[in-house]
Amino acid sequence: MRERLMVALDMPDAAAALAMRDRIGSSAGWMKVGLRLFVAEGPQLVRELSQAHSIFLDLKFHDIPNTVAQAVESAGRLGVQMTNVHAGGGAKMLKAAAESARNFPDMKLIAVTVLTSESMAPEAATKMALERALLAKEAGLHGVVCSVHEAAAIKSACGADFLTVTPGIRWGEQELGDQSRVADPAGAMRAGSDFIVVGRPIIGASDPAAAAQEAVAMMAGALAG
Repeated sequence: MRERLMVALDMPDAAAALAMRDRIGSSAGWMKVGLRLFVAEGPQLVRELSQAHSIFLDLKFHDIPNTVAQAVESAGRLGVQMTNVHAGGGAKMLKAAAESARNFPDMKLIAVTVLTSESMAPEAATKMALERALLAKEAGLHGVVCSVHEAAAIKSACGADFLTVTPGIRWGEQELGDQSRVADPAGAMRAGSDFIVVGRPIIGASDPAAAAQEAVAMMAGALAG
């Protein structure tokens, strides 16, 4: 289960990110590097983090097709195991990105459907997420980022091998923050999530490794049941 847990390293700089990486250790298999940290520290930090963990480079590329294809190529050359584009870029952009990603067979390319911070009616969110997931599948991507609440519908429509990466994970008495469509780790597994992305519930915990282990235990318990 630890290989299905991605920790969002939403930290201000390399020193803080590496310190958090060390505190979490082997309790999680993946580290997610987003816009804040990548803009601050760039590729060198990604290379350093990749020495001990798989890396999801979460930059949500959204631009003209050629620019996005080149960005995906750069991510592939950096050696990350996963990166993403925004499905709102449309079919041509998605196809260009997928074509570029094919040169890097060890890297998964996924598309963002609807941000989990969006306050949308469940029916509207599922409809948009499903439409964008089908578009991404047709373009040749490996999967999508979606909330837990859309994961089952996407799996049903796109197939069991189409990856679902689900942020918006909270449990216990944790505050929602800027997340609107949330679920706990067990619910994510039951809904068909392949990976869960957890940020503040782990990096904001007094013991990040213990928080990661708690998430992994909930994931395992859901599948064992």
